[in-house]
Amino acid sequence: MNIKSLTKEYDKLQKKYGAKELDSIYNGGCEDHPDICFVFMNPTGRNIASSKTWKGLKAPWLGTKNIWDLFINLDLLDKDIYNKIKSLKGSEWTIEFAREVYEDVTRHKYFITNLGKCTQVDARELSDSVYKEYLHLLNKEFTIINPKVIILFGNQVSSIVLNQKISVSQVRKKCFLKEINGKEYKFYSVYYPVGNGRFNIDKSIEDIKWIIDHELK
Repeated sequence: MNIKSLTKEYDKLQKKYGAKELDSIYNGGCEDHPDICFVFMNPTGRNIASSKTWKGLKAPWLGTKNIWDLFINLDLLDKDIYNKIKSLKGSEWTIEFAREVYEDVTRHKYFITNLGKCTQVDARELSDSVYKEYLHLLNKEFTIINPKVIILFGNQVSSIVLNQKISVSQVRKKCFLKEINGKEYKFYSVYYPVGNGRFNIDKSIEDIKWIIDHELK
């Protein structure tokens, strides 16, 4: 089994739960034992790759700006690439530049994914029941890529993945251990750093830097 083998299942769920005019967004980055797997919520139509005319990578955050502020502050992104991201309009991203961005993500040894891959036209809330439909596939992703640490963004994603009620503010820098397919993984829950959570990005950066220092060095 490899990551690409999961895309058919994600496409089925897009038809069920996503916007019919948009494609599912999958994942991207280092697929071979990355240092960190970052798990976000779900994609929106702001991702240029959600267009059915886009023939390149169907990876998270393509054509967007704000999330890359997180990665540059974590020293997980080349500065020249970051500057280009900030200078481009979303519609100006090319297939080649998207590939260049994710080649840099891979070099920095991390993997980006969403719990839900069902692209919506906007940042509307999804119910727990929809996210839970994706959990077994996310667990397969973890098994395939075998990350050293998994970082979950926000209360809802953390609660569903860890199968317990999580309030990020109460569990900062706390490691959760969970066994998946016979292997134990380390999870941390951090503040969601974009959208309505943008004002918490400094706390996200602080906690992730702490995790890197304590788990990866």
